[in-house]
Amino acid sequence: MPENNKESQIKEYTYFVKGMHCASCEVLIEKRLLALKEIKSVEASSDKGKVFVVHQGQRPSVNRLNSIFRKEGYRFFDEPVKITEQKNGDFFVIAGTALFVIIGFFLIKNSGFAGLINVNSTSSLPMFFLLGLLAGVSSCAALVGGLILSMSKQWLGMYPERNSTLEKLQPHLMFNAGRIVSYAVLGAAIGALGSKLHISLTFTSVLIVAVSIMMVFLALQMLGVKAFRKFQFTVPRFITRRITDETKFKGKYMPFLMGALTFFLPCGFTITAQGLALISGSAIQGAFNYAFFALGTLPGLLAIGLSAVKFFQKPHLANQFLKVAGVLVLFFALYNINSQLNVLGFSSFSDLKLNSSNQQPVNNNDNEEGLPPVVNGKQVIKMDASSSGYRPNYFKVKAGIPVRWEIVDMGTSGCTNAIISKSLFDGEIALTPGQTSVKEFTPAKPGKYKFSCWMGMVSGVIEVVDGNSPIYQNNVQNSNESSFVPSGAEGGGQCGCGTR
Repeated sequence: MPENNKESQIKEYTYFVKGMHCASCEVLIEKRLLALKEIKSVEASSDKGKVFVVHQGQRPSVNRLNSIFRKEGYRFFDEPVKITEQKNGDFFVIAGTALFVIIGFFLIKNSGFAGLINVNSTSSLPMFFLLGLLAGVSSCAALVGGLILSMSKQWLGMYPERNSTLEKLQPHLMFNAGRIVSYAVLGAAIGALGSKLHISLTFTSVLIVAVSIMMVFLALQMLGVKAFRKFQFTVPRFITRRITDETKFKGKYMPFLMGALTFFLPCGFTITAQGLALISGSAIQGAFNYAFFALGTLPGLLAIGLSAVKFFQKPHLANQFLKVAGVLVLFFALYNINSQLNVLGFSSFSDLKLNSSNQQPVNNNDNEEGLPPVVNGKQVIKMDASSSGYRPNYFKVKAGIPVRWEIVDMGTSGCTNAIISKSLFDGEIALTPGQTSVKEFTPAKPGKYKFSCWMGMVSGVIEVVDGNSPIYQNNVQNSNESSFVPSGAEGGGQCGCGTR
């Protein structure tokens, strides 16, 4: 009788664990331990490297737990252990791999290939598919792909180790299915509403910045920065365990819903597709155009998901891949924030690309140096625009005198076919390949004003000076109080931006 009472006693115990890196590690360990009949409750803490359990009878030995979690790379101990610092060799592998991917991203983005893809509201469905293909390896990879990388390990935790790669890829398939379905449905809604629907550019920019900040936190958690583990974006544990239950289809709802909601996190290419659906004025055409665009993003985004699944399945590579993914998520998040700062007209990292050829010295004895010619009472400035940027991308004009801006489209695409400048004029300057677009406006106050594409990945500067004050010109030229420095003569690379 006493033995039976002893075996039925409820006890508590704390294991010390090496290998936990993030919230998804916690969920996976908790779910696996709760499957053991002796375990009544579990609370894992990746920040502390501990797993607290409430058990009935004999607790599982560390040898048994190490056998259970061997493939995942988690190691259990009865006593506190010191976590081994990362080897220098691992650092170079992680840094080199991340750098290789980032360089590849910029090569694709700056290749000018986007200039070969031009779509309008009456383009064929294959053209929208090609636009989606391009988006899936450029700006959508930066925004949506970064989000996928940050969630991949948690999604992988939905499935036991014995499941096949195809089964573990299901959350990624559901995520993309959610994108395609929502894009078709909302594309139909946009087409039906026609010109009555307009999504605020400021709202879109602020939303992208907010999500990118969340991605920064997730990236730092993936990189093992302990200070950020306290700020994990998680729901209550009992809800997390329920939605990640692989025995129920409910575990697939969250990726599907996340994919559907990416409609409201548009990269510049999706802004183009939205605008064309709006212009079409047809629910059917809007639905098909948008659905084929989303379908085109599938290969690129699914490749990101597949790489995550394959690497996370290899214990000796899982931690390295987690760190590489963390670096990439951090890069993409900062890249998105930087681009939206351009859209909103704030200082950004793009301003550090100073090209001396764009800054001509001001001679106090000649107020006209660096200023455009005045024709029929208007200052005339000219610029070439292409899918790889603007030439030139820095201008100087006088305040209070009308400006005539002539822009020759040398080969833009659906992602670079519009220019905005919130501080100088309302609306957009629509560009058409092979044609010259003209925008006239009158700058009111001296200062430096940004112009950019919809996503801010291609930007430039118009400096407005007081032509009647040589002293003021000299101050503007030599002062750093003007918020930023112009970017290079060839602008940024191609971006995801378009018309509304």
